[in-house]
Amino acid sequence: MAYRMITSFVVTLVLLGTISCDAQLSSTFYDSTCPNALSTIRTSIRTAISKERRMAASLIRLHFHDCFVQGCDASILLDDSSTIESEKSARPNVNSVRGFEIIDKAKSEVEKVCPGVVSCADILAVAARDASFAVGGPSWTVKLGRRDSTTASKSLANTDLPLFTDDLTTLISHFSKKNLSPKEMVTLSGAHTIGQAQCFTFRGRIYNNASDIDAGFASTRQRGCPSSSTTSNDQKLAIKFYSVEGLQILFVSEYSNNPTTFKSDFATAMIKMGDIEPLTGSAGVIRSICSAVN
Repeated sequence: MAYRMITSFVVTLVLLGTISCDAQLSSTFYDSTCPNALSTIRTSIRTAISKERRMAASLIRLHFHDCFVQGCDASILLDDSSTIESEKSARPNVNSVRGFEIIDKAKSEVEKVCPGVVSCADILAVAARDASFAVGGPSWTVKLGRRDSTTASKSLANTDLPLFTDDLTTLISHFSKKNLSPKEMVTLSGAHTIGQAQCFTFRGRIYNNASDIDAGFASTRQRGCPSSSTTSNDQKLAIKFYSVEGLQILFVSEYSNNPTTFKSDFATAMIKMGDIEPLTGSAGVIRSICSAVN
């Protein structure tokens, strides 16, 4: 009896170990099933960025907005259908997140070399890395093996994604719910929001004489962002920013003085973000096109 109990316990441990291993992401996941997957994605992403350099930040942001809703499952890529309410129309995404056609093109190219093997979720993760490196940013080893969701959630997109109007406490809370620290929040946000942004997203901050914004900085930003709201004015591009208080608290001074530290921390944070609730093993599907379940 004792022998049978011990044997059963060992078998259970082995099975549990097997299940656990199956659920792990691995950088070598496609080495045998699609050895040209990564080079095919890289070529497609480099081509897109050579046409528009700003697309690099957009692709990083696209991966970010995917992982924060239902995990890194490519749900953000799904269009509206009879059973799906697309996340693309959620408040943090509409007229903001872009690059869908770039991922669709990369997926199409991968399907030519190994149909039905590489997930859209993995393509999003690889595209973010390749986009960063293409514009002189850090690179990192992408863990692979994610599968694609068959659902999307506009409601979760509206609640789980940070808004450009969020204050510091709210931003920290959003990231904490995804097991990301305040420092990782700054690192990830800095890569895809510090830079050019549309005027309407920060007009209220530069015209309200806020005490946490340097007056000279606000004045400079006002030159490229008129106070009146029109379609043309709202779409003007200028530098987006955090509050001075936020900058002091959240390590930006350190990064500005040591870009190498930022690159290292950003790579680490991107790997961690890519681990948010992936579908693996028998969960999810491999979509043949990224915008629909088929």
